Amino acid sequence: MGVRLRTTLTATVAVAVALCLASFALFLALDSSLAASTRQVAAQDAKAKAGSVAAPPPDAGVTYRDKPLKYGSKGDGGGYGDGMPKMREGKVVVQEVIETSEGPVTVTGTASTAPARAAMTTLKQVLLPGVPALLALVALFTWLSVGRVLRPVSAIRAKLADITAHDLHERVPQPGTRDEIAALARTVNATLDRLRGAVDAHRQFVADAAHELRSPMAVLRTRLELAAPEDKQLAADALGDVERLQSLTADLLLLARLDAREPQRTTIVDLAQLVAEEATRRRPRPHVRVRLDLTPDLIVDGSPDRLRRLVANLVDNAVRHATTTVDVTLTTHAGRAALDVTDDGPGIPSHHHTTVFDRFTRLDHARTRDTGGSGLGLPIARDIAQAHDGTLRVVATATGARLRAVLPLLSDPAHT
Repeated sequence: MGVRLRTTLTATVAVAVALCLASFALFLALDSSLAASTRQVAAQDAKAKAGSVAAPPPDAGVTYRDKPLKYGSKGDGGGYGDGMPKMREGKVVVQEVIETSEGPVTVTGTASTAPARAAMTTLKQVLLPGVPALLALVALFTWLSVGRVLRPVSAIRAKLADITAHDLHERVPQPGTRDEIAALARTVNATLDRLRGAVDAHRQFVADAAHELRSPMAVLRTRLELAAPEDKQLAADALGDVERLQSLTADLLLLARLDAREPQRTTIVDLAQLVAEEATRRRPRPHVRVRLDLTPDLIVDGSPDRLRRLVANLVDNAVRHATTTVDVTLTTHAGRAALDVTDDGPGIPSHHHTTVFDRFTRLDHARTRDTGGSGLGLPIARDIAQAHDGTLRVVATATGARLRAVLPLLSDPAHT
């Protein structure tokens, strides 16, 4: 349940309780006041009649001790033949005993309760539809007011959802008010500033470290290649480690550039030709066959070097985990180029379809085989695809693993 709905319900319930208590108190107060007023009218009627007892006219409604008389007009259905006052329906009766020259006399005054009942009925007719209408108005006003107050919060949330590690230069909208929401926006923007500074420093460190490692690695490799004949075996083992370090250094430097979103030089690329050239390149496991099924004349606008790296990483990964065969397929799908690289290896479990694109992630069977992967090939391929407005994901298959890269095609190469 959202804050807006909770606030509206809370305000409506609070007003409903207050209105019910106020209405109940109003009913009690009005009923008591009307009852007292009716009794007062009856008492005044009794006093007025008592004033005429000194010389009572015929049929004046006075009950003498020796003979009963009655008040009221004929046919009213009431009588006091026994000398005791009685309450009739719809009337309040007040009796008063006075002393006269003839002896004690009981004077009866009456007042109708119809006006009081009419007033209570009118109050009910006003409150019964009025209270729900007022509650509906309170709920509507609260809903609109809270929505207006929370509108900047929704804008801040939507902007934060769009900001990723590559868009830390963007900021959330800051309202012009001087309330808590404006303070929240300022705090979020200040946090994003600090986060961007930390990420930029990290990226710069990785790029500098990778760049500084390239020269020592090249010198070390040269020295190992020039080792004395008696040290050739030891040098060959060391060269393997140096090659892995050089590859890791190059991967880190490329990742730093991709993270920094450095502008890339793009040109028209025949994707089928590029895939064919890169997929048929010789690889460490020559017994694994790479089969091609490519649709020609698929033209994209991109960086040839980085697209070659994307294809190489996908094919290298497939060859590394395949048993005997790797299939490379290039087709079109929904107006975009779809590159599928499929191997007949152990496959990728469904719960790893996302984690395989995390940096330095290697599946358990890859670690067991010690295939030499650093866990950066697929993350680099995914970042290259995204830099070309494409995607890279794992496609579920019955056997083996299939990775699909989707890239936008160049619609009109002749006018580029």
